[in-house]
Amino acid sequence: MLRVALTGGIGTGKTHVLGRLAEAGVPVVDADRIVHALMEPGGAVTQAVAARFGTGMLDADGRVDRKRLGALVFADEGARRDLETIVHPAVYDAIARWLSEMAQAGHPLAIADIPLLYETGRAAAFDRVIVAACPPEVQVVRVMQRDGIGEAAARQRLAAQLPIDEKTARADFVIRTDGTFAETDRQVEETLAQLRALAGS
Repeated sequence: MLRVALTGGIGTGKTHVLGRLAEAGVPVVDADRIVHALMEPGGAVTQAVAARFGTGMLDADGRVDRKRLGALVFADEGARRDLETIVHPAVYDAIARWLSEMAQAGHPLAIADIPLLYETGRAAAFDRVIVAACPPEVQVVRVMQRDGIGEAAARQRLAAQLPIDEKTARADFVIRTDGTFAETDRQVEETLAQLRALAGS
């Protein structure tokens, strides 16, 4: 089975690209959804977050308050690295299990959306990498609109990731998302056709 990672930067349109791939019938998994699940009440990751950052980072139901935690870790590099040490191993374990299940089910191709693929040094675990990309100024505007934060906070979040140009330079496929949706969708179709050819499907 061809194991493909989809990555990019915050606000580069990965969610749209992943949605189009899923609609085309490709098995997909989203690392952010895994993180949400890991931060539910009572889980090992939730307990570790509370132990490191305090129970004030949990909401009234006992799940991690991602907005509050995000505000802390994006302003404190040491705290962010501590959080990554807690979360990343659990996320990659879950993705590995999912990929194994997809292979056992006979799928020729499966795609995992992993925002911090290059930052975590895990690109070599995949056969091909797709990067969703747009100019940093577009990222800033999208993050401000999506998350309801100011420009300084948006730029702070971009600064916590590798520059998008570095990611596109290392990618096997680049899908530009700063044009129309139709232009992005055409690139998704072209990339998927090449991946299916590589997978022999």
